[in-house]
Amino acid sequence: MANLIARSACAGLLPVTIGSVTLSEVRIDQMASVAPFKGKEAMVSEALKAACGIAFPAPNRTTSKGAARAVWAGQGRANVIGCDLPDLSGMAAVTDQADGVAAVKIEGDGAEAALARLVPLDLRAATFKRGHTARSLVNHMTASISRLGPKSFEIMVMRSMAQTLVHELTEAAEGVAARG
Repeated sequence: MANLIARSACAGLLPVTIGSVTLSEVRIDQMASVAPFKGKEAMVSEALKAACGIAFPAPNRTTSKGAARAVWAGQGRANVIGCDLPDLSGMAAVTDQADGVAAVKIEGDGAEAALARLVPLDLRAATFKRGHTARSLVNHMTASISRLGPKSFEIMVMRSMAQTLVHELTEAAEGVAARG
């Protein structure tokens, strides 16, 4: 019988620094997709506040407290990360997503410029502030992009796209570094 070894999505790929940009893996051990049933949105938000200290996020936003986060993931849906969910039976559809994603943090002075080469959105700090999130493309991959701070972002893609994401971000960062 084979011995399986648990590996993170970006094992052996990260961390890496190119010029002023650093790419590192964000380990996500707990993540669930939460989709409140019609008319139950406020109840779900209250349950999340009581259990995790976070509200269900508004569209294109992230709520957080400590390690707990709720990241908007599309109409009527959010990914709740880093907390034990309360019982949402009868209030929401809940599915475990922790093993299905790869998350990469891109940070540094050239992070915005690198992402500008890959993402068809204006991610400049004046427009896309801390706590903002968007579903968009990173080159050809569907992704969730969240601003974590003045010079840092988190990008989540399907786990099967981890190597491609790291490759694309590395190439973009190399292009930015070459200009400097």
